[in-house]
Amino acid sequence: MQERGRVTAVLGPTNTGKTHYAIERMLGHRTGVIGLPLRLLAREVYDRIVKARGPSVVALVTGEERIVPERTQYWVCTVEAMPLEIGADFVAVDEIQLCGDPERGHVFTDRLLRARGLLETMFLGSDVMRGAIAALIPGTTFIRRERFSTLTWAGSKKISRMPPRSAIVGFSVEEVYAIAELIRRMKGGCAVVMGALSPRTRNAQVALYQNGDVDYLVATDAIGMGLNLDIQHVAFSGTHKFDGRRMRELFPHEMGQIAGRAGRYKVAGTFGVTGDARPPEEGVIEAIENHRFAPIQRLNWRNAALEFGTIDRLIGALEAPTENEWLTRARESDDLQSLKSLAAMPEVRDRVRDPRTVQLLWDVARVPDFRGRTGGDHVGLLARIFDFIQGGKISSDWLAKSIQRIDRTDGDIDALSKRLAYIRTWTYVSQRSGWVEDESHWRDETRAVEDRLSDALHAALTQRFVDRRTSVLLRRLKQKESLVADVNDKGEVTVEGEFIGRLEGFRFRQDKTGSPDEAKTLRQAAVQALRPEFHLRADKFYNAPDTEMDFTEQGGLMWGGSAVGKLVKGPEALRPQVEAFVDEDAGDEVADKVRRRMQHFIDRKVAALYEPLLAMGRDEALQGLAKGFAFRMLENLGVVARDQVAEDVKALDQESRGALRKHGVRFGQYTVFLPALLKPAPTRLRLVLWSLFQGLEEFPESPPPGLVTIPNIAEVPKAHYTLAGYHPAGARAIRIDMLERLADILRQKDSRAGFEAVPEMLSITGMTLDQFADLMGGLGYKAEKGERVKVKAAPAPAPVADEAAPVAPITEEETAPAMAEALAAEQAPPEMEGFYTFTWAPKPRFAPRPPREGGGGRRDNAPKVEGAEGGDRPKGDFKGRPRGEGGKPRHDGKPGGKPQGDRPRGDRNDKPRGDKRDDRPKQFESRPPRAEKPIDPDNPFAALMALKGKV
Repeated sequence: MQERGRVTAVLGPTNTGKTHYAIERMLGHRTGVIGLPLRLLAREVYDRIVKARGPSVVALVTGEERIVPERTQYWVCTVEAMPLEIGADFVAVDEIQLCGDPERGHVFTDRLLRARGLLETMFLGSDVMRGAIAALIPGTTFIRRERFSTLTWAGSKKISRMPPRSAIVGFSVEEVYAIAELIRRMKGGCAVVMGALSPRTRNAQVALYQNGDVDYLVATDAIGMGLNLDIQHVAFSGTHKFDGRRMRELFPHEMGQIAGRAGRYKVAGTFGVTGDARPPEEGVIEAIENHRFAPIQRLNWRNAALEFGTIDRLIGALEAPTENEWLTRARESDDLQSLKSLAAMPEVRDRVRDPRTVQLLWDVARVPDFRGRTGGDHVGLLARIFDFIQGGKISSDWLAKSIQRIDRTDGDIDALSKRLAYIRTWTYVSQRSGWVEDESHWRDETRAVEDRLSDALHAALTQRFVDRRTSVLLRRLKQKESLVADVNDKGEVTVEGEFIGRLEGFRFRQDKTGSPDEAKTLRQAAVQALRPEFHLRADKFYNAPDTEMDFTEQGGLMWGGSAVGKLVKGPEALRPQVEAFVDEDAGDEVADKVRRRMQHFIDRKVAALYEPLLAMGRDEALQGLAKGFAFRMLENLGVVARDQVAEDVKALDQESRGALRKHGVRFGQYTVFLPALLKPAPTRLRLVLWSLFQGLEEFPESPPPGLVTIPNIAEVPKAHYTLAGYHPAGARAIRIDMLERLADILRQKDSRAGFEAVPEMLSITGMTLDQFADLMGGLGYKAEKGERVKVKAAPAPAPVADEAAPVAPITEEETAPAMAEALAAEQAPPEMEGFYTFTWAPKPRFAPRPPREGGGGRRDNAPKVEGAEGGDRPKGDFKGRPRGEGGKPRHDGKPGGKPQGDRPRGDRNDKPRGDKRDDRPKQFESRPPRAEKPIDPDNPFAALMALKGKV
């Protein structure tokens, strides 16, 4: 273009509206071209102009995208793709300070020197370009635009304390991903923006941030190139970048360009550092805040007057030096490196014979290395493309196979990013005029593949770096909308369809998979959404029947499968109190309602299961010792070992005992108890109430119902067995009521002379004989084991023969087998069986006392058992007759009184005993020997009968 119109340089910091001003100026002309630094920004500006003027007059031209309507008036391009010879009325170049960029600067310098509009030319950028533009383009009009908002240094901040609406800037893909992962864990999620992303992916990620789905953005320095985002704070994770050749420190004006994205229009912004990044020097901070930077002294430049006679002449033109003091020859760019590599290949160099092929080779060398592969791979691909083009056009089959390998949306972020980079190569190739057959088809095809990969990459980025649940809840909370909560039958709580935790009773158990900040958000959403749910659930609980509630063996209170509270110690064992498990967020009204309902439940449960005991405590007819004993029974919840209340039992008279028996009290030999309270339900509650009142940390568990005996564990206190309704004896503990039944049978035996176990004893205990012997040892009996010949049952008598019927003679052959069998049985050793003889042999507690004078009372030296009733000698003495109350013989045939000797005895509820008798087995009685009859040797039948005991 020739310099015909005025040239204007609009300079100033970010957030001054420079790009917006240029668009308005361009739309004021009939035609216009605007060059932008990034494909992403070009797409953004294109969309704005299309919205204002319609798609039929707006073109988009980038390296990988070309949308050119027939009636195009306005061209939106990347700087590299700007058309320079179309004669547009208006031409603008944005971010002109990139003339100093080592990698792309020569392109911007060329546009500064050569791109002109017929009526107006405008350069937009930083004020650091004022001196260079004034020197290179005399007559330029400068317009200084001030920033709409302030920009302030905020210091160093940890990512965990990063404020919302922040952008964290990294300078490599790996660094961006690492920061994004950290933010997801700590903040719930972020959007990711990089220059390598396709416009479709970038726009989707930006929308994620702009819509408030996430509050954090992680990006490369691409956000410093004109992207308009709602950012309040910019944090640098580093102050060095790789510029394609080496790692170098960011220039102050580069930091200012990036930091300037904080604050939009009149909203103030801040900037700082995070992670391991060191804060910049004070002078740099001040320069960024005041937007005053050292001017750029040299612009990168490459000769635009190319010569295509030969490859060497082309390379020489590209490497030509400059004598302008404001310009410096650009370093060797990627396209020049590719050209030199192609020229070094004999198969390529031999085919370049004229200026047309030299220019074609240069066009091929300028295909960007989107894939980032090693130089050899990229140059090999360029050589193949050059081979196709020189012979005509790229093979559709080869191109189709190359694209087909890329057209896959599976894999992780890295795989999708690589495929997206690969398709950009073919998108660029398909945009070149005359390179492929059916250009329209391949442009659409490559664009469709890029869109699919872009969508897949956006989904993968969102899945990895964004918690959608938190995003939804944050947006709803910011919009102050009422959140709809739902609790399913499993207690899972969802808010707006997003799972946030479980509701267990009246406590919200939040999902623990998120970050601390996410947890705060979830709790905030849950409180707002669950408050009405708490009230509805409290009403339902208050009206629920007692059958839906229960208590655990550790004192917990359950409503169905949910814990709603626990029992706590009350003023009395039978008056426990309750503590409700209700979140504070539910409110005092809900907590009070839940607490009252649980108290009603446990009060009714105690009243129902302990009605006999409570009735006895309320009986005003009980007076004196009976009332005191009733109080002891209440203290011990209806079951107490007899040795603990022996003195109290001894002090009770018959009238008091009778009054207590009316309430169901049974005075057993080993335990005083109410039989109704030994059932499983009262027993289970008794263990809980007693443990609670004693302040135990761990409560003993109730034995399974229906067991007569359970193991006797040494570490378990005897009191626990008593409360559970069992009495320890030996290796087992026997149920109290069954023990008393056994004691009733044992009282009828002669414990001095010894007795054997009868089947009824084994049946009561459900034990084998050896187990029963161990049990008896635990009860104070000595068990002596013996063996004896097992008595076989007598055979059935032979049928009586009919005298009238003829008797067939028995032959010797018929009788021989039977006789042999009988003789063998006679010679076989007798079958033995084991048995135990039990005698009373308790361990003495005190030294034996001498007999009383006069021969009355005790007749032996057996020690007296503490708390035993009646006389001091074992049962079976005193000529086998029972003793009555007070140690006197009874004459009504009924046992009574007190246990004898060291063996404790309880009341027998007036059950008849009868006289004591010798109940030894009959086989031990002495009887005269049976007289043997002579056997007739001539009569074998008679001999057989004699052997069988029939004669």
